Amino acid sequence: MYLEHLSLTDFRSYAQVDLKLGPGVTVLVGSNGIGKTNLMEAIGYLATLSSHRVSTDAPLLRFGTDRALIRAKLVRGEQPTVVELEINAGRANRGRINRGNPARARDILGICQTVLFAPEDLALVKGDPSNRRRFLDELLVSLMPVHAATRTDYDRVLKQRNALLKSARAGKFTSGHEATLDVWDQHMARAGAELLHARLELVERLRPHLKNAYAQLTDGSKEAGAVYRSTIQGVLDDDGGPAERPAEGSEGVEDLRSLSVDQLTERYIQAFAASRRKELERGISLVGPHRDELELVLGQAPAKGYASHGETWSMCLSLRLASYYVMLDDTRTGGSAPILILDDVFAELDVQRRRKLAAIVAGAEQVLVTAAVDADIPEELAGRRVKVVPGGIDGEG
Repeated sequence: MYLEHLSLTDFRSYAQVDLKLGPGVTVLVGSNGIGKTNLMEAIGYLATLSSHRVSTDAPLLRFGTDRALIRAKLVRGEQPTVVELEINAGRANRGRINRGNPARARDILGICQTVLFAPEDLALVKGDPSNRRRFLDELLVSLMPVHAATRTDYDRVLKQRNALLKSARAGKFTSGHEATLDVWDQHMARAGAELLHARLELVERLRPHLKNAYAQLTDGSKEAGAVYRSTIQGVLDDDGGPAERPAEGSEGVEDLRSLSVDQLTERYIQAFAASRRKELERGISLVGPHRDELELVLGQAPAKGYASHGETWSMCLSLRLASYYVMLDDTRTGGSAPILILDDVFAELDVQRRRKLAAIVAGAEQVLVTAAVDADIPEELAGRRVKVVPGGIDGEG
């Protein structure tokens, strides 16, 4: 799959911009702060309905406007598809496919698939667990858009359950609330089980690719891995930190992976019952996928806190490459290769990592790269050059 045309209206710094693209490598060159990342962010938002830079939609709207529009023409094989996404202030975003009737934004998920590398990726290793959970969920939705509803259902139930627990902490909890909490436990257990089951399967698909990608980017002296830590395993404390940590393969991931959604649901119900007193005391839900951790391992140690700066970058790049390879696996069953976006990444890397990453991605169907200067781009990524200027595109370099 490749992006043939991108049009933005009132998105970030652009009142209106049109960008023509094609297969192969395209490098967008322009000074820092000129708007290169805004273009890449729009493509990524079209794919995931979220930004890699901000957590809310408000900053995506050009200042003083209440609506932004992303329009893209994508080509999969010989089949073109036009996708539009309207981002609205204060009301639901809307999508449109091939100029059809407006639909829910999430109905366009899966049409545009991207893997986006950015300096913000350092948070995947150095940041808190929410960054790694988000990484998993965004990849999950890209592969299987139906899980957008799974995540929405879980978040809705979690919000209701937390409101009830908060009410209890404030001293307004009655026997009637106890029965209501039992009902929410059932709903949250089912929704949480579906999300956990999907995440565990995804981690198993990622693991071998993560290992291989890290070996490709480094001298191979250390092995990269990932372990999913669930709150129903008892390996996380009430604040989300590590408690007693089982060795990988002893129990934990292997144990949970063998369970069905129904069995995981039952495990959650049991965990809610065991933690009810603590949850009532603290007024929050202490068990569930919203508190789980994807622990990244380098050699024998956790990557967070132990990896050097170079190793941290290699781990971040390997995670993105692993997600790319998982998507490529899907192409064998009728999917399509995702668009690779490298947003101002090469400036952050040493020469060796630049060249290795460039050699790995150069053969992708479409690679979009941003850089402040041409010198940052390795020779392996020779391709079309586009100059980005304030407010728009100057053309090919």
